[in-house]
Amino acid sequence: MSKKTKKSSASTKKNGSSWWQKLWSLTWKLSIVGIAVVSFYAIYLDQIIAQKFEGQKWHLPAQVFSRSMALYPGAAVNHPQLMAELKLLGYRKVSNPRQVGEFSASSTRIELWRRPFLHPEGNQAEQRVMISFDSEGVSSVKRMSDKRELAVFHLEPVLLDRIIAGDGEDRLFVRTPEMPSMIIDALILVEDRSFYDHFGVNPLAIARAAVVNITAGRTVQGGSTLTQQLAKNFFLSSERSIVRKVREAIMALIIDFRYSKDEILEAYLNEVYMGQDKARGVHGMGLASQFYFGRPIGELTVSQQAFLVAVIKGPSYYNPWRYPERAQERRDLVLRLLMENDKLTVAQYKAAAESPIGLRSAKKSVHQKLPAFFAVVKQELRDRYGDSLLKQSGVKVYTTLDPMAQEAAEKAVLSTMASLDKRAKNVQVGMVVTDKYTGGIAAMVGDKQPSYEGFNRAVEIRRPIGSLIKPFVYASALRQADRFTLATPVEDKPITLKNEQGKTWSPKNVDKKFSGQVPLLNAFKDSMNVPTVNVGLAVGVEKVAATLKKSGWEDDISPYPSMLLGAVNGSPLMVAQVYQTIADEGRYRKLSSITAVLDSQNQALEVSRVPSSMAIDPATDYLVQYAMNQVVRNGTAKRLGAAFPGVRLAGKTGTSNDSRDSWFAGFDERNVAAIWVGQDDNSKTGLYGSSGAMAVYQAFLHQRPPLSLRMMPVNGVINGYFDRTTGVAKKGNCDNIIGLPALDASYHPVANCGESLSWWQKLVGE
Repeated sequence: MSKKTKKSSASTKKNGSSWWQKLWSLTWKLSIVGIAVVSFYAIYLDQIIAQKFEGQKWHLPAQVFSRSMALYPGAAVNHPQLMAELKLLGYRKVSNPRQVGEFSASSTRIELWRRPFLHPEGNQAEQRVMISFDSEGVSSVKRMSDKRELAVFHLEPVLLDRIIAGDGEDRLFVRTPEMPSMIIDALILVEDRSFYDHFGVNPLAIARAAVVNITAGRTVQGGSTLTQQLAKNFFLSSERSIVRKVREAIMALIIDFRYSKDEILEAYLNEVYMGQDKARGVHGMGLASQFYFGRPIGELTVSQQAFLVAVIKGPSYYNPWRYPERAQERRDLVLRLLMENDKLTVAQYKAAAESPIGLRSAKKSVHQKLPAFFAVVKQELRDRYGDSLLKQSGVKVYTTLDPMAQEAAEKAVLSTMASLDKRAKNVQVGMVVTDKYTGGIAAMVGDKQPSYEGFNRAVEIRRPIGSLIKPFVYASALRQADRFTLATPVEDKPITLKNEQGKTWSPKNVDKKFSGQVPLLNAFKDSMNVPTVNVGLAVGVEKVAATLKKSGWEDDISPYPSMLLGAVNGSPLMVAQVYQTIADEGRYRKLSSITAVLDSQNQALEVSRVPSSMAIDPATDYLVQYAMNQVVRNGTAKRLGAAFPGVRLAGKTGTSNDSRDSWFAGFDERNVAAIWVGQDDNSKTGLYGSSGAMAVYQAFLHQRPPLSLRMMPVNGVINGYFDRTTGVAKKGNCDNIIGLPALDASYHPVANCGESLSWWQKLVGE
């Protein structure tokens, strides 16, 4: 019996030992498999991480900038305009500029400490200058460091908007060296104090957070490191699960092993979610600075820097516009941590904690709503570079838009159309403003609600331009100086023309009256139809069409006599193009919305431009400008002249048949404008050019005070004298004369004022 017991005991021991051996064998085999699986999984994750970190971390939206204001001696920029530009750019007015982003101003000078910025022609360093003004605009620009006068000085452009990719994320990339050190210090203190010590995961922080959360019965503290947060933001969803947390930890370890702390920090600072701008997610500190404060991150106060770190915990919960007290408490907590860790003195802490957060106005959007202009920009980009350009990351598009002109145009449209709507219901508008000097589109409005994205009347309409064609009729005539001067008498009698089909056309003046004969200048400034037709027929309809074509009219022109009174369909952009040619001394330059495009490496993309050409010789063009000035002084646009006494302006009113379309085109020394007002269904408005479109231009100039035309003398033009009745060239001592500019080559005043010589004059040889 005892032997059996011993055998049974031995067998049991053997079986137990065998079971443990099997368990151990299974365990180490499973461990090897597990290690292999984890290793392969880690290798897989490593490839994903490497592809993200070493490739393109983000798709950076294409940035669209305004024009860069150029300041130089003689620039047509006055003191109030520069002050408004600096305000728009977020410069701070102080008594004495001591740092970048500040300026001071007297009545005739502005001292400015300009920010550094990327210009299409290269990086522009910060610079302190003194800008002086006279009655004509800028008189000098001096560098403060050595009092040297600068030939040209550029302000940084306004960032108008970013063209967002399909993921809806918006960001402005900022490198770590450009990030304020206080933000980095605050971020590490608040989010991950052992950032520089751990290897991507902090077990002690996780354990501490677990204890706190279990004690509280809810999640009140997180244990994730900055590296884990980055891994989650870059690669994972916000799902709460053990699997996701494990994957996050593995990825954090890999990221920390592969990359330096500075690289990780830079990625985090540009990736972190900072808020929501309607449909756009705001990512990164750089964009958050613009979103919350409307200024570059390098110019933020300590209080504002602390707020950016504070809001990371919950951008919606700490939304400063909705919950200002909650946001301020959180900011003050960050400031207190900075003080307690000797990053701020007690005095600095108190000053920052007592200061307001300093938010931008919630009513002022951080990106411009410019649907009409952006549509033109996108089309020009497609025409130049194809459809793929805007899908590339980090593209920078420098445009011709003048933010101050755009603001003035929008305000003018809103105020004037509200008034006109009481007289003519549902009237619409299209408006284009160009820069006279650069030939760029400075402003554009395509709807009476400027922010409306839809039909762009500034570009897409085709309506008869009416009397806006007349300057080109008279330019064609005045070019023939042996036949026409501003004083040449032109017939104003009933005429009837018959075409090849036997149909007749009898043009009439607006007042239905005929005066028999009028000087050419009077016919021009009073926009008389019958004399214009007579001049056009004498010159030749084909020659008038050729002048219009050379000036930049791209659509086909039917060379019929009715064309002489504006039976030519066009848009405000097309009108702006040809009037830009008149304003630019007869030189045609194709209007553009883009000055330069840089790729992600800040290299300029090549572009071919249409070469400029002379459409109207400068001397003839001067006479046309003189006549257009008379239109404003005492012609059909005299109400505009009365609104701006002492300011030399040029303009032309236009009205199509039955007052269906109201037009105006004009310019000062700085801008050319073309405006259409009418109905979308082409019904009657009851508005003339002077009562509809010109009212918009007048409101525009009230918003943007005009600069008087300089009308500098040009070669080939002299001050001549002509008989008021016959138009014969005479000398200045004759009776019944009028002084008018004339082409020198053809100005031959008659002897003795056109009278026969007396016997004594013949005797002495006079």
